[in-house]
Amino acid sequence: MTEQTIALVTGANKGIGYEIAAGLGALGWSVGVGARDERRREEAVAKLRADGADAFGVPLDVTDDASVAAAAQLLEKRAGRLDVLVNNAGITGGPQQRPTALDPATVRAALETNVIGVVRVINAMLPLLRRSAAPRIVNLSSHVASLTLQTTPGVELGPISGAYTPSKTMLNAVTVQYAKELAGTGILINNACPGYVATDLNAFHGTATAREGAAAAIRLATLPDDGPTGGLFDDAGVVPW
Repeated sequence: MTEQTIALVTGANKGIGYEIAAGLGALGWSVGVGARDERRREEAVAKLRADGADAFGVPLDVTDDASVAAAAQLLEKRAGRLDVLVNNAGITGGPQQRPTALDPATVRAALETNVIGVVRVINAMLPLLRRSAAPRIVNLSSHVASLTLQTTPGVELGPISGAYTPSKTMLNAVTVQYAKELAGTGILINNACPGYVATDLNAFHGTATAREGAAAAIRLATLPDDGPTGGLFDDAGVVPW
């Protein structure tokens, strides 16, 4: 009998994270809905279950060591392993991010959630992932994180962003380092670019739906054993660094 795949999606109570959880649940997976807010987390779990998904709540604040450790313990007790980790939780830091007028605290907050939070969660979940037959890690990045695209004349990536964009560029770099260290372990780690998705992070100004934005992450979460690692991808394929 094949074991049920166990996944954890951070920031899964709404938006892209919720749709990633829904997509993985539709595959018959057991999906942990990671979120800080108890009410929103449980509402998301109830909605996913109503749609037929095997979903369960995971109290999780990616900026808090104790919270992340407790989440790992919850998964240890529930399944004894983790097959797929999707690091979706993130913040923008606000709409006005001209570097010359930027409060360093805004940069620090973006890095704490978008980079350090990912490192914190990955490292806490690695012992569980190492017990999986096909472990996968997917980090949610962005097209704006690509230095190539940012410096290509004629490519429009939105307003100047002195906190959010650099934080995602650093996430790309961190992912490459994880891929190098984890080479040969069977753990595949990649970054997904969801596109310009209408979520509360951009006041719903995006042009794609959250379900469309979830597609790249779901594909990377279900990669075969000979799939890529250490890459940046969107729905169309490879995104340049």
